[in-house]
Formats: sequence, structure tokens, C-alpha cells
Amino acid sequence: MDTGAPASGAFGARLHALRTGAGLSQAELAQSAGVSVRGLSDLERGRSRGPQRRTVQALAATLRLDAAAARELERLASMGRPRRASTTRALAPVTVPGTVSPAGVPDLLPRAPRGFHGRAAELAAVSRAAESEAPLCLVVGPAGVGKTALVLHWAHQRRAAFPDGLLYADLRGFGDQGEPALVEVLREFLLALGVPHDRIPESVNGAAALFRSLAADRRLLVVLDNTRDSEQVRPLLPGGRRCVTVVTSRHRLPGLIVTDTARPVAVDVLGPTDATMLLAGVLGSERVDAEPEAARRLAELCGGLPLALRVAAARLAQQPGWSLEAMAAELSDETRRLSLLDVEDTGVRAALRVTLQQLPGHVCRLFAQLGRHPGTHVDRYAAAALADTDLTAAETCLERLAVAHLVTEMTPGRWTMHDLVRLYARSLDAGPDALKRVLDHYIATGVAAVAAAEPGNEDCFPLPKDYLPPAAVREFTDRSAAVAWYAAERDDLILAAAAAHAAALHERTWRIVLTLWPLIVWRVRDGWAPLLETALEAARADADQHGEPRVLNVLGWILIEEGRVPEALTHLRAACALASRAGDAVAEANALIVVAMAQAALGNLDEAAQGCERALELARQAGDRTIEKLALQHLARHWADAGDWRQALDTATQALALYRPGTTDIPRTLLLIVKGEALLGLGNQTEGLRQLDLAAREAESSGYDDGAVRALGALLRVSADAGLQAQYDAALARLSTRT
Repeated sequence: MDTGAPASGAFGARLHALRTGAGLSQAELAQSAGVSVRGLSDLERGRSRGPQRRTVQALAATLRLDAAAARELERLASMGRPRRASTTRALAPVTVPGTVSPAGVPDLLPRAPRGFHGRAAELAAVSRAAESEAPLCLVVGPAGVGKTALVLHWAHQRRAAFPDGLLYADLRGFGDQGEPALVEVLREFLLALGVPHDRIPESVNGAAALFRSLAADRRLLVVLDNTRDSEQVRPLLPGGRRCVTVVTSRHRLPGLIVTDTARPVAVDVLGPTDATMLLAGVLGSERVDAEPEAARRLAELCGGLPLALRVAAARLAQQPGWSLEAMAAELSDETRRLSLLDVEDTGVRAALRVTLQQLPGHVCRLFAQLGRHPGTHVDRYAAAALADTDLTAAETCLERLAVAHLVTEMTPGRWTMHDLVRLYARSLDAGPDALKRVLDHYIATGVAAVAAAEPGNEDCFPLPKDYLPPAAVREFTDRSAAVAWYAAERDDLILAAAAAHAAALHERTWRIVLTLWPLIVWRVRDGWAPLLETALEAARADADQHGEPRVLNVLGWILIEEGRVPEALTHLRAACALASRAGDAVAEANALIVVAMAQAALGNLDEAAQGCERALELARQAGDRTIEKLALQHLARHWADAGDWRQALDTATQALALYRPGTTDIPRTLLLIVKGEALLGLGNQTEGLRQLDLAAREAESSGYDDGAVRALGALLRVSADAGLQAQYDAALARLSTRT
């Protein structure tokens, strides 16, 4: 047996002497202080650096040192810690093309849980797992048992051990609100680590690879909450041995144990003593000690579930004159029908009902209406729409619900509910129009976002006949603000469309999807076809002559991008026919342009040019300058692809003349490329190179990698400049990572 004889290090020698003097084995001291036996052995032998102050304090408390001895032990420990300059070097981010250093240390952790009590064994087990050679900890247990609270409490206590940042994601593996796309979780992590929006890969594999490379040499904590299965979490694992990952799940996830040597930590319901002490932590020891049997009865009725206990305690805290016995009697009445132990959410429902009885009527109504919200996060605009009230009143209600532990403000201005609380809210009467009101909130906000993201375009659509206008609609100052809203609300917008479809609110389903089109353009390869097919089904069920051709048009374009050109042509020709019959010149012109894209993809350049010419006529008849410029851009491209340089130059010049001075966007960049290619084709090399250089600079400044590759590629065909080649290679690498 290893006696733990120390090396000559001052701290290790002192610790060894104190432990043996106290008559403790390494295992006994390690368990009591919450450190691993191996870690303690390394400290005594001088094989590891000086421990953190929290560790020294835990060791001193376990060894029952007086103040002077504890200070001396801390002094010896501090001598072995790395100096600040070394820490700064360790924090230097990995250099990755297209990224920037983060402005500060990322911290995505929600707030630490209040009133946390007990769980000493589980906290020590998480610490041991975090100090192992394969730092992946798997925290498992039933719903409502407090897995998230345990991990967040541990993480906040240990934050000093992770100087490079703390990342957190709720994977929502057990709710009915839908899981976040893995690429969006990775996108949030990469943004926190300093990667710009336009440098983040669009594919899961690309984003995961970039995340692993950035995390490889950093001391990060990554918390992956509410994981469904091993497959869901694997792309989010950071790799590197300096990173610690903590996964929570209702399932045991043996796959992670087998393939990634995850250390499981089981979390069960609280025992009677800890459950009663949790109540005392909220209500005060005097109140609980005055009614010990009633407190024990309350703990039994809540089944030891921390969520249920906290709700019950919050209810009692608001009523200082109400006895624990009275609370226990009410909970007993509720659980006669739905036993806490028989059904997972029964006790939570009973406790929530009691809590709601003490809240004002308008707050209770909002709580019920929040249950009709189709997404996972709500802001004050959505809450105001649900309650048909103003922003101030809605925010006040949300704050009251937060005090009662019924909602949680995860980030400033964005509230969420625990999945069991949300299920309870959905069982309440919210009135007949709550879902319509929140869907119309998304329609109104989406229309405003489209107007900011794509100014000058036609209105998305006429509003539904029974449209319920929200009291307040978010305003967007520019395109970046609109894009930021799309990024934050993407999942909830998709869930809103799904909820509208499930409720047969067809007139709202396709409209919500169409408001997403600026985001679809931004993330064209994100697998939009199924959502657009749902919108098409809704538009047809709604028999809407405005919506159906527009949905067909966007769907056709996405199918072209996915390489499904024949299928795209079927939809696009149907869009042309529908728009023509309805006399909708804008929709018909738009569809003809996308048809031309499909024909060009099949090599039919003459047909593509004819389609663009017809689209140009329709756009001019309708007086729509945006569609006119778009038609000219595609027509110029088709002439260039056909080698008709004079036609290409004239058409591109004509289109560019329609732009206001100082305007830069993707169509303008593409027109500059065509103009440059045409000039080169006509022998005007000086002006052709100037136009292509301008296109390349505009594309790179806006993060449009596709355009940069096209412009730089055209330049390289007539110039062997090494600098241009380096720019081209960098743009191509970024583009390849995203596809």
C-alpha cells in the first residue's frame, strides 16, 4: 500500500505531516475534503503545482487547523502556483484563420441556484471525475431531481479552476419543444470563444472541428444539460485533456461510458433529512423546527424532488402566517388523484397549483398563456402579445413569476420555464386566442425584421383576415439587428410554424415561414426544404394565391442549392403558372429568375437568358426596381457564361446604374464580377482587373466568401500574383469549411 511519503516540496511535506498527525489515511482526507486520492497523493509528493485556495481551505477545514496553521498552509501552497504572466500565456487563444481573440473570458453559465443544500457526496464525485485523466462527467437521475442545480452549484464553486471560460447549453432532450440544432449550439460556443458570425462553419462537422481546435489547449468547463443520448452529445465534446465536460441526462448513456470513458455520477431524490433542510434554507430553521413532523410530511409529499420542494417553500415564504401543516394538508388533497411517486410531474403540478393560488389573477393568466407559447424562450414582446397587454405590464408579470420560481431569466430579457412547469402551464385554461396572438406576434416581428434586413423589397404578404395585432412590435434599426434577432429566435420561429401547422392555422403557418427568408438566404445550406414543404402544404390548404407561388419559389431555389434541379423545376414552373393566373407580376418574375438558375445548372443557357428577359419585362411593368436589378444580374451572368461579352458588359453596366452611390450587397458584387470578366473578355485588361479587384474587396469586407472566391479566381486567371493566390486560398478554405 502506498504510504504517501512526501517529496521534499514544502507544501507537500507539510500536508503529509498534518495528515499523518491527524491519523488520517489519504483516502479519508481526500473523501472528506472533496479531492481525489490521486490528486492528494500528487500534492504530497510535489508532483503537481500548488492547489487553488478553495482546495487548501477544504483541506484545512478537514484537518481542523487553527487560523495560523491554515494561513501557513495557504502560504506554502501559493508558492507553487504559476505566476500571472504564465497564466496569461496559457490563456492565449489558438490562432485559427478568420477568428479573433475574445474580448473577455466566455461565461455562458446561468446564475447559480439559490438555496442549494446537501449533495456533498455527489459534489465530491463530480470533482473526482473532473480531476481524472479523461475529464468527462455524466450526471444522471430522474426528472426534477436537481441534476442541473447540482452541476451549476459545482461549476460556480469551481469557476476559478477554468480560467479560459465556462460554456453551457441546454440540449432539451426530454421536453416536447424540440431540441436545438447541434450546429446552433456549436455556433453559440464559437461566438463565445471569439469567432465572428461569418466565419462559423455551417455544417455540424465543420463547426465541431473548429470548436475542438479552439478548445484543445484551453482550460474550459463545458456543461451539456438535458442530453437525450450519446449521439446527441458527441459532436459537442471539446476533446483536449485540459477541458472538463459535464453532461446531465435522465438516461444512463452507457455509450459515453464505453467510448469516451465518462465517469457516471448518480443523483437520486433527497432523503428526509436533506429535504427538510432544503425547506429550512428557504423558510428559516426556526419555522421548520417549530413543526418538524409537518416539514417531514411536506418532504414526503414532494417525493424528495428539489423542484417541488422549492415551489412549496416559495409558497410558504410568501405567507409567513401560514403553517406547514396547512400546506401539507393542501398538498395531500391534490395528490389523492395524481400521486407524486406514480407520475413524474404530479407533485410538481400540485405544488404549482398551490403557488398560483397566492398570485394575482392577471399574473396567473399570463402563466397559463405562457403555456401556449410554442417555443422555449419568451421575451416581453411575446408575453405582451399573449396577455394582450403592454410591455411594462408583461415584464412586471414575468418578474412576479420569476420570484415565485415559475420562470427563470436565463439571459437578460429572455425567460424560460422548466419543462415540467411548462407542461403544467399547458394544462390550464389560457383562453381561445392565446396561440393566435403569439403566432401573430411572430408574424408582425418577422415582417419588421424582413423590412430591416432587405429594405426596398415588396411586403411579404397581406396579413391574415383575423389577424390580432400585438400591442407592441420590436423595432430593428438595421440589417445586423434583424439578423441578430433571427439568430436568437430561429428555433422558436420554426417551432411556431410547427405549432400553427398542428393547429391547422394554415394562413399563419406559411406566413411565419416566409418571414424567415432573409435567414434562409443567409444560411442557404441549413436544410430548409422540409420546413418549406410544410409551408407549401399550408398555403395550398389556405388556397392563398399570394402565398403558394412565393413558397414554391423559395423551395425551388433551395432545391437547386441542394442539387435537386429536376424537382426544383417542377415547383418553379408551378409557381410561374400560379402567379400568371393570379396576375401577380412580381411573383412570376421572381419564379422565372429562379427557373433560369435551374436551366443554367442544366446547361440550357439560351433558355435561361430568355427567362431572365421575360422576368425583366414583368419587373418593369410592376415598377419593382429590386426584381429588375435581380433579373439584370442573372441575365448578365447568363450572357457571360455563354461567352457573349458585349451583352454581358452592357447588361451589368445597366444594372449597376440602378444602385445608389455607396450601396453594397451581394447582387452588386456579382454584377461587378460579371463586368470585370466581360471587360477582360473584350480585351480591356486594366479596367477588367480594377472591377474584379473592387468586387473582391467588397466581398471580403462583407464576409461574402462565395463572391470573394469568384472574383479572386477570375483575377488569378490573368495574374499569377502570390498575394492574390493567398487571398483566394484563404477564402476557399473558409467556404469549404462551411459547405
